[in-house]
Amino acid sequence: MKQQLMTLLLGAASVFCSCETQLEQHVKSELRAPAYPLVSIDPYTSAWSFTDNLYDGSVKHWSGKDFPLIGVAKVDGQTYRFMGTEELELRPLVKTSEQGNWTGKYTIQQPADGWQNVGFNDAAWKEGEGAFGTMENEHVAKTQWGEEFIWVRRVADIQEDLTGKNVYLEYSHDDDVIIYINGIKVVDTGNACKKHVQVKLSEEVVASLKQGENLIAAYCHNRGANGLLDFGLLVELDNNRYFNQTAQQTSADVQPMQTYYNFTCGPVDLNLTFTAPLFMDNLDLMARPVNYISYEVISNDGQAHQVELYFEAAPQWALDLPHQESVADSFTDGDLLFLRTGSRNQDILKKKGDDVRIDWGHFYLAAEKENSTYAIGDGKKLRQSFTENKLEAPTTNGYDKLALVRSLGETKKANGHLLIGYDDIYSIQYFGENLRPYWNRTGSETIVSQFQKAEQEYKTQMKNCAAFDKKLMAEAEAAGGRKYAELCALAYRQALAAHKLVQAPNGDLVFLSKENFSNGSIGTVDLTYPGAPLLLLYNPELVKATMNHIFYYSESGKWTKPFAAHDVGTYPLANGQTYGGDMPIEESGNMVVLAAAIAAVEGNADYAQKHWETLTTWTDYLVEYGLDPENQLCTDDFAGHFAHNANLSIKAIMGIASYGYMADMLGKKDIAEKYTKKAKEMAAEWVKMADDGDHYRLTFDKPGTWSQKYNLVWDKLLKLQIFPEKVAETEIAYYLTKQNKYGLPLDNRETYTKTDWIMWTATMAQDKATFEKFIEPVYLFMDETTTRVPMSDWVFTDNPIQRGFQARSVVGGYFIKMLEEKLTK
Repeated sequence: MKQQLMTLLLGAASVFCSCETQLEQHVKSELRAPAYPLVSIDPYTSAWSFTDNLYDGSVKHWSGKDFPLIGVAKVDGQTYRFMGTEELELRPLVKTSEQGNWTGKYTIQQPADGWQNVGFNDAAWKEGEGAFGTMENEHVAKTQWGEEFIWVRRVADIQEDLTGKNVYLEYSHDDDVIIYINGIKVVDTGNACKKHVQVKLSEEVVASLKQGENLIAAYCHNRGANGLLDFGLLVELDNNRYFNQTAQQTSADVQPMQTYYNFTCGPVDLNLTFTAPLFMDNLDLMARPVNYISYEVISNDGQAHQVELYFEAAPQWALDLPHQESVADSFTDGDLLFLRTGSRNQDILKKKGDDVRIDWGHFYLAAEKENSTYAIGDGKKLRQSFTENKLEAPTTNGYDKLALVRSLGETKKANGHLLIGYDDIYSIQYFGENLRPYWNRTGSETIVSQFQKAEQEYKTQMKNCAAFDKKLMAEAEAAGGRKYAELCALAYRQALAAHKLVQAPNGDLVFLSKENFSNGSIGTVDLTYPGAPLLLLYNPELVKATMNHIFYYSESGKWTKPFAAHDVGTYPLANGQTYGGDMPIEESGNMVVLAAAIAAVEGNADYAQKHWETLTTWTDYLVEYGLDPENQLCTDDFAGHFAHNANLSIKAIMGIASYGYMADMLGKKDIAEKYTKKAKEMAAEWVKMADDGDHYRLTFDKPGTWSQKYNLVWDKLLKLQIFPEKVAETEIAYYLTKQNKYGLPLDNRETYTKTDWIMWTATMAQDKATFEKFIEPVYLFMDETTTRVPMSDWVFTDNPIQRGFQARSVVGGYFIKMLEEKLTK
């Protein structure tokens, strides 16, 4: 890989221009991203723009919580806000469970009509503490609710006059929720799952909020797995705005490692680039917790102009909840100026869960100290002082913001950069032992040394990133078309930043995924499997790193079942499976198939040999139970668990065939022949059991059903020749008759789909043109979706709305078409 990269750099050198930021004339992506990646380090330090224009909303964490980062250009005394917003300051009026304690009356039985009204008699209802939900997976849940339905009535005592004030409902739900305030319906989500949604109340609803007792009533439908219901009210504080005038954004463009923005700020044009040098062949660089924000200003009227750039970051970057107490300071090292913020209470690795952000360690913003000024303090005072040509602010009690100004002088053209990063001190608790991040695995590095390396390598890494992006996009376009390439560009940073890289005490490399907006599990096998193509393509050592903890779990005796575990905990605590159920065929098949994929990429089965006894145990389980699976959890049971799953059966058969494939590579000819023969026999049975005329069934026992058989793709990629070719050909032809505007449904039960599996299914097609027919609707969804979040993999196909999940690592599966090009040449 390193040799290939050097060849690429030499070959691409002629395309670089002399400017510092936008180093080459790449082909712009035309995809309007659902959200734009800005800072990509790990599941905690992951920042996005959820809006078309960078200045239309706050910079946010992938979960939707604000990560305030404001950027303002001052040109000849005029200010132009180009990034972020001056945040809406809200005060809890009726607290959610994360802001305080609350209780409500509830029932899980259908109540009488009028249950949402003030005068309804709820004396027979139970009383419980909010939030309500599945306590094993939702850390905010105080009252266990795992049943299908719940109705909650909460009395809210309000002791202030809200006349003329802006009031917001904040709620979290899993799944469908309807919320009433004093009998007036405010929210009706339908089939959806969200957290920390804020809805401004209408004048009618605000007028109904009287001093004294008010009623908030809510219904929630748990469609399976997790349940959650939490809600409260917020009131807007009086706000003065200092940066009302915005720049004019003229372009936004996502490439694999970089996001480019272009603005006009009056007589000056501003180019802004966010860069994450996530090179998988250089793990120290990939794990370095530092990104770049580059800028270039160019006069657009031929005259020199006085230019300053103002950047402001809030302590939320280092907090789980917005009003935890924080501390901030500054220091210099060498030529760099550092601004730093973190929580006052450094409770390292004390929290786990899904919708949880880091609140230990420190966030850093750094730049060359020459021509830089800074201040730390109250945000409003910082902004006011900048507009008045001075930068100062009094420090506050525990919530100071960081402001950094770069003075570019009177200029026609200037450029520079900032560095942004995070030191988490300890990253993961791994079977009881706290592990440092990979970049500091020996304890010999510091965050300052990492920033200094990033600074020294800036120009080199910018060139390398531009060259890598150009090459990836060209290869992706050749494999699957331009729209496919643009989806891969958006997936690249998302997939990698949803993991954390550490070194285990036994020396194993461990690359742990987090189930973002799923359930918060760490190191989940059914995330490893769909996300693997990206890692297989660029560095199979990272695929091993997503599997090592599962092998260790079994081989250490900590996991004693004859099939693979689902996970090793809840992020960031990897102390053993916390998921509520096993997925025996799903996870065992995943692990065995991926071991074979590693062997195919590397040309040897050395990794499989290392774990041969465990792989044998899992494969024998697949032989015994895999042909006609009993009712069990699997990755496709969104619409309910079911037995006789035809696609799960394919996974088992592919696992058995993969074991035979690896045995053959290891010279175990008798074993190879035995298991390959068994896989072919099972495949022949499968064809009979699943046949439904012009397609194959969802479950063997239900004619007239269908599903995506994406697991079959490995028969093609590994050249196993287990199933007749007509199976894939028949399925692909049938799927084309079932597509909706925004994609191919996962199966016949619902209109929603999984976009990663569509990529796998499409790769089963025999030609590029057919592949592109499956990709175009997915591209259209991402381009038109009204759910503005980091790319979701669980979406509806008949409307442009997310069903659930976001910012997950499974989009690494988009690269399976490129992997096919590598494996089948």
